[in-house]
Amino acid sequence: MTPTPYGARRRELAARMQAGGGGLAIIPTAPERPRSGDSDHPFRHDSHFHHLTGFDEPQSWLVLRCDGHSLLFCRTTSPEREVWEGPRLGPDRAPEVLGVDEAHPIERLDEMLPTLIAGSPAVWTVFAAAQEIGPQLSRWLGLFPSVDTRGPVPHRDLGPLIDEMRLVKDAGELATMRRAAAISAGAHARAMRFCGERFRTDPAAAVREYEIEAELLHEFRRHGAQSPAYPSIVAAGANACVLHHASGATALRAGELCLIDAGCEVDGYASDITRTFPADGRFTPAQRDLYEIVLAAQEAAIGATRPGARQRDGHHAAVRVLVQGMLDARLLDPGRHGDVDAVIESGAYRQFYMHGTGHWLGRDVHDVGDYLSLDEPPVEQPDEQGRRVLRPPSRVLQPGMVLTVEPGLYVRPAPDVPEAFWHIGIRIEDDAVITATGCELISRGAPVNAAAIEALMRG
Repeated sequence: MTPTPYGARRRELAARMQAGGGGLAIIPTAPERPRSGDSDHPFRHDSHFHHLTGFDEPQSWLVLRCDGHSLLFCRTTSPEREVWEGPRLGPDRAPEVLGVDEAHPIERLDEMLPTLIAGSPAVWTVFAAAQEIGPQLSRWLGLFPSVDTRGPVPHRDLGPLIDEMRLVKDAGELATMRRAAAISAGAHARAMRFCGERFRTDPAAAVREYEIEAELLHEFRRHGAQSPAYPSIVAAGANACVLHHASGATALRAGELCLIDAGCEVDGYASDITRTFPADGRFTPAQRDLYEIVLAAQEAAIGATRPGARQRDGHHAAVRVLVQGMLDARLLDPGRHGDVDAVIESGAYRQFYMHGTGHWLGRDVHDVGDYLSLDEPPVEQPDEQGRRVLRPPSRVLQPGMVLTVEPGLYVRPAPDVPEAFWHIGIRIEDDAVITATGCELISRGAPVNAAAIEALMRG
């Protein structure tokens, strides 16, 4: 059998459990979810489960002892059902294919789990998935006698242990993420070319958001991505000022900006890219002014994203550039708000920039892992309201971590805001791999320079 990373991950998790007092881990895959009365949503595995097994079938559970012994519960083969649903691996072949020590029919889960739990010093589950496993666990805990002197079996959270394992990616994971980012970057470039061609053909055109979304989806699938990593955001005009706008039927017209936040999933790993471009391939002066501010903020954040720096350093670097740009463009009046430090202290910039500058990326688009360094003493820092509070410092970056870098500006109409900037929403987002010397942007197959965007859209 060819070695896979999954066995090594199970052994590492077992060692972490042993260090935490030992016990038994119970990890189900995601449930199948109904879409309507007679159909389900497309099945997508649970990320933790897949990270430890590489197994894509529904109705599957992994049970892992702290000595590293693994048991898989899965569906049996069924010629009748396989006519409708396709082939199943089955418990007979699972040990050879997946490298688990034992495999049993899913129907034996209720029979075997109480005994396994009764002989264990603790039960580990992912607390965040309590709604999925809670009812079964309560039933299993009640099915064996509790008359011994140990008392109740301790219940511990497995989530933080797996989160730490997933935070630093190995070479295979990074290769998959590079592929996902390349496909997604190509989809963004395709959407730019599509709009450029439509408006060159007909300057009075109205291109619907769903038309642009269709171009993204086509590019994802034709290159082998299984699905979008999250619902694509295609925001025309003023919709770009809605951070999580649901792509709909709004018409994009010449003179407006289009903001696309979209990425595909490849083999269980997400990409996450945002680009903002002029519908007809030509930035207006006001659009370009704000675009250059956001691009400069991203470059500042990228410069601060390197090993040894802290995860939040990129955000702080971006905010300083954004705030200076807001003052220069008179989005904020210097006479009223003061200099950059005063604006940051007051939090006035949040009128135009209200989110962080990055998040972990991996199997989930907002991937797991602590953002704070919980083993370091707290330091004084501002909260979301600008008040000074004591918090642990943000996490130190190290090679193999992957995060996004995504500053933005969102200008809604307001009495003290220059009208030329109204309804302009801009975000630029790239995926960054922390390397030994800095960071590698794996999503720059989609242009970010304003002149490069215009050139691409001119064909």
